[in-house]
Amino acid sequence: MTKFRMYEFAIALATTSFAVSGCKSTEKGDGAPPPAHVVQVQDMNLLTVDSKDAENFKTVAADKIESAGELNATGAVFPDVSRDVPVISLANGRVVDIKVRLDDAVKKGQLMFRVQSPDISNAFDAYLKAVNDEQLTNKAYLRAEDLLAHGAVSQAMFEQAENAENDAKADMNAADEQLKLFGVDKDHPSPVVNVYAPTSGVVVAQNIANAGAAGVGLAGSATAFTIADLSQVWVICDVYENDIPKLQLGQEAKITFNSYPDRPLKGRISDIGPILDPSLRTAKVRIEVANPGFLKLGMFAAATFTSRTREEHAVVPADAVLHLHDRDWVFVPAGENKFRRTEVRPGQMLSGNRQVILSGIEPGQQIVSNALMLETAGNQ
Repeated sequence: MTKFRMYEFAIALATTSFAVSGCKSTEKGDGAPPPAHVVQVQDMNLLTVDSKDAENFKTVAADKIESAGELNATGAVFPDVSRDVPVISLANGRVVDIKVRLDDAVKKGQLMFRVQSPDISNAFDAYLKAVNDEQLTNKAYLRAEDLLAHGAVSQAMFEQAENAENDAKADMNAADEQLKLFGVDKDHPSPVVNVYAPTSGVVVAQNIANAGAAGVGLAGSATAFTIADLSQVWVICDVYENDIPKLQLGQEAKITFNSYPDRPLKGRISDIGPILDPSLRTAKVRIEVANPGFLKLGMFAAATFTSRTREEHAVVPADAVLHLHDRDWVFVPAGENKFRRTEVRPGQMLSGNRQVILSGIEPGQQIVSNALMLETAGNQ
């Protein structure tokens, strides 16, 4: 047998072996996935204790108390828009100096910026012309008055001179008021006008820059800065549609802040929005709060309202409540030496080391009096 024939015979043999093994593999499996292996997971909230130890965990019935319900809502700190004051430049021109910046605290009467404006020159020119015209008409009026006294002019001519004098005085006064409006001292005129803070507060908006334009004619807006008086702020919360009937204007709210959880404040509802968010079904509730100095705009807040209606809640010993993983739990007997850990929402503390439970259990329900002891035993 030649080498070439031996090579062909080896290839044929290998191909036949592969085909046979492939057929056997196909016969062993039908293509379906293997059956799923189900693993039973133990209920982590169900504790089982030994029958001889079960009597160590005493149970008590939750008491009942009738109190005003609470409503919680989240929101943020906003400025009181009625305390926002714009700083405007009535003169159109170029900003030559800015004395304050965004977020600065300013006092009433403080210099904020300076504007070089041709409006000042035009206003002062109009004032000088009005003064000259008034002086001339005043001389004519005095002359007409003297001639009338000597019978040299008629009453009508005197009245014309008097009317001209009154018109000239009106024009002069109007030009004088125009200078005052621009903040220009007529005795020491200057093409640069100073703009001062109209109130005390914090600069929350800035619309000008050095060498930029100022005034509505050039900048498109007369407002250069906005000063907010933050001594009184708003906390605006979202309240669900079903909870709106529980609130009323003037109702007190307790407010806590993420940045200062140990410094709660009190405020009162000043507005309940008339429009609901169509997707969330919530209304904006506005709370007026006095700012002690640490509140900042945009700060996250949580408000608690006391409902107008009274509700029944369970009361349990404080030791029956277990704080675990940022949640609160109690243990409820589940039969056959078993106890179920049940999440609750705690309320205020009462005298006698008792705590109100707002939700999770009902009055009269049996619970373990010492939750920590049972939790410790379950972990051993």
